[in-house]
Amino acid sequence: MAQKFASEGWLVGISDRNQQGMDETCALLPDGMCHTYRFDVTDVPAWENALADFAGHTGGAINVVANNAGLPSGGPLTEITHEELDLLLDVNLRAVFYGAKAAFPYLKQAAPDACLLNTASAAAIYGVANQSVYGATKAGVRSMTESLEAEWMIYGIKARSIMPSFIDTPLLQNAPNRSRNTPIRDSVVKAGFEFTPVEDVAQAAWDAVHGESTHVVVGKTAKKMKLIAKWWPGYLKRRARALARAHEKSEGRPAHS
Repeated sequence: MAQKFASEGWLVGISDRNQQGMDETCALLPDGMCHTYRFDVTDVPAWENALADFAGHTGGAINVVANNAGLPSGGPLTEITHEELDLLLDVNLRAVFYGAKAAFPYLKQAAPDACLLNTASAAAIYGVANQSVYGATKAGVRSMTESLEAEWMIYGIKARSIMPSFIDTPLLQNAPNRSRNTPIRDSVVKAGFEFTPVEDVAQAAWDAVHGESTHVVVGKTAKKMKLIAKWWPGYLKRRARALARAHEKSEGRPAHS
């Protein structure tokens, strides 16, 4: 996403807890087109400080704020600890509201060329096995986007979400929760789900900011999921069960039919 917007001539600000990762990203962008901010998205003052500093480089207005931080934790609800559950809710949902609230005055100043861009997920279209908490957070992001689209239109601010399916990033190399050892990626492959190329997601982000659709569904799997959820929900139930069985087999556990 940073590469796409910078290639279109935009000044980009990126944030993460990983300074090395941000430095590597900035090295891919044209000189002078990137500013980095190391902070945790659950920290409200850090949001405010980062956006205020970036706005100092833009004349006070920010055209787009992308709420993209998220965690991919999953697994059966009975395996997820309360600590893991709370962290997922904090990062994937609560922090999205923090970002929106902190962004509002800068987006308002940039209106009508302003957009809050939230990263939701295909998991918000229909619930998938082992993603009850993750899916709920992304469904919340979807709902929040729709609400802010209505609330902020009077200020000339768009609210948009992108809804990709699985993206092959380093996050998928993690196990879904502390009780499991197999990377999420292995289970996705065994279940037969496709991966959405990162370049497609970046283009979708660009299209969302400049388009009129509140939600932009990204990738073959997500688009298929949206269609099937409307006309053949029974098929999605079977696919959800297939993913659950794939998780169990990957851990060497008996799979129930």
